[in-house]
Amino acid sequence: MTMATEPQSPPRPAMPASALITGGTSGIGLEVAALLAASGTGLIILNGRNEARGQAALERLRAIAPGTGFAFVAADASTAGGARTLAERASAILPGPLGLLVNSAGGDFMPKLFHLTGPDEIEGVIRHWLLSVMHVCRAVLPLMGRGSSIVSVASDAAKLATVGEAAIGAALAGVVMFSRTLAMETKRNGIRVNVVTPSLVSGTGTFDRINADPFAAKLFSKATAMAHLGVPTAADVAEAVVFLAGPAASRISGQAISINGGISAA
Repeated sequence: MTMATEPQSPPRPAMPASALITGGTSGIGLEVAALLAASGTGLIILNGRNEARGQAALERLRAIAPGTGFAFVAADASTAGGARTLAERASAILPGPLGLLVNSAGGDFMPKLFHLTGPDEIEGVIRHWLLSVMHVCRAVLPLMGRGSSIVSVASDAAKLATVGEAAIGAALAGVVMFSRTLAMETKRNGIRVNVVTPSLVSGTGTFDRINADPFAAKLFSKATAMAHLGVPTAADVAEAVVFLAGPAASRISGQAISINGGISAA
């Protein structure tokens, strides 16, 4: 008599062997790189627009993780051509499929009331946050294989209507819905796609720019007061990114997870 057997689930993958991090020269991206290196990822490629900042980031990472391979590719990920350049140069460095893509380009635009926001600024916001993620994912997906994953860093502005963030919120909500839809498309190939949505993140260039801008500082001072669990740091967000990239999250895809210290429950 033949006994029925339970369906076998796909095996859990290990930590990604390789990673590509846009916006990887500072802030959240740099913290993600350091944590991935400590978690066993053997090759980490950083991306940014500034060669000097890229080299400085490499020096810092090599000092704390000398056993990890690091590289830097200068390219403007917010353009289709820049994303293609990034993918081509990363492909030449990678010994095999890319295990992880992290989209973590920082925020160059401050909150501003919509009627004061010019058409060029609106297009800049959309290009900086939404199109950069879409262009890079489109260019890099052919480098990925079963067990690979994508994690994008967006913001709670994607979930909560916030005064001064009409354009920013629209772009970041686009990142979330794009990621959810991409997760449904890529699951058949064993590729997961998730998003983390912090609010304020201390220890980043964006945090410093917010505090230097009178309108943004007043706006976010209320959010700070609501963060009863503490304003998250770049390292806190990096922990969530690395979790989503790791084996413990191998059944998680299409999710947008807030890291906001209790500001909201979106």
